[in-house]
Amino acid sequence: MWETELTGTHTYDYHYLMKRWSMDQLNSVDPESQTVKLPVVSGDGARHIVRLQFSGPITSPSVKVSSADPSRQAEIISWVEKWLQWEVDLADVAAHFAGSDLEQLFYAHAGTPIVKDTDVYYSLMKTIIHQQLNLKFAYTLTNRFVENFGTKVEDIWFYPSPGEIASLSYDALRKLQFSQRKAEYVIDTSRLIAEGKLDLMQLASASDEEIAAELTKIRGLGSWSAQNWMLSGLGRADLLPAADIGIQKALKLYDNLAEKPTPAAIHERGERWAPYRSYAAVTLWRSIET
Repeated sequence: MWETELTGTHTYDYHYLMKRWSMDQLNSVDPESQTVKLPVVSGDGARHIVRLQFSGPITSPSVKVSSADPSRQAEIISWVEKWLQWEVDLADVAAHFAGSDLEQLFYAHAGTPIVKDTDVYYSLMKTIIHQQLNLKFAYTLTNRFVENFGTKVEDIWFYPSPGEIASLSYDALRKLQFSQRKAEYVIDTSRLIAEGKLDLMQLASASDEEIAAELTKIRGLGSWSAQNWMLSGLGRADLLPAADIGIQKALKLYDNLAEKPTPAAIHERGERWAPYRSYAAVTLWRSIET
């Protein structure tokens, strides 16, 4: 077992990361010790359980990173820094919104990070599963998906692979209360990935516009899905899923409006939030989570 510490001189509210991570009962979170344990899969398929323990004020946080394989230490530290987006100073993001129509929102929820999924394939599957479902049932389905087809190592769940899901029948998901269409979208998209027709790692290096164009060609994936995958899977900084009900509700409450704003109105308003529209989105979501 090895351990190293990453220290920061920047703002990062790790308490919110832990709160978000604890929303999924499959995730390993210990609020008392400020610790999360993550399933990390190397490019060669090797599985690693990575432990992060946070400490310090959110204006200068530290995180101890530990795992079992010393030969993968540099690789895992690099992965953790990218997953946390450790180089982003969220105080700079807040400064961008100073004097804007969202200034009070960023003051109330300082240092809100983009909380990413740990696996780009699972992030895409979760996006498909969550489409048009209330949050509670969406988590129920994603948990069943992982518990039935993933692998548990010690107390950590590792997600199923595209090949494993591609080999399933639609009925295998229907038995878990997936709709027929949702079962088709999950399995058919997994088959595209397993067959090499959709390379998520290669796609991850493309521009936002190129990713959206590629994903929306796939049956069952629209612009909402593409934007949410880029945000939750890749951590892109300048996305605004204006059709999202949560964002509409948050703006209605924040502005004390009689009706939820339309997607078109949100898009127009969001032009002023660039190039940090993703941070506006996650901070708006945070504002209604309680």
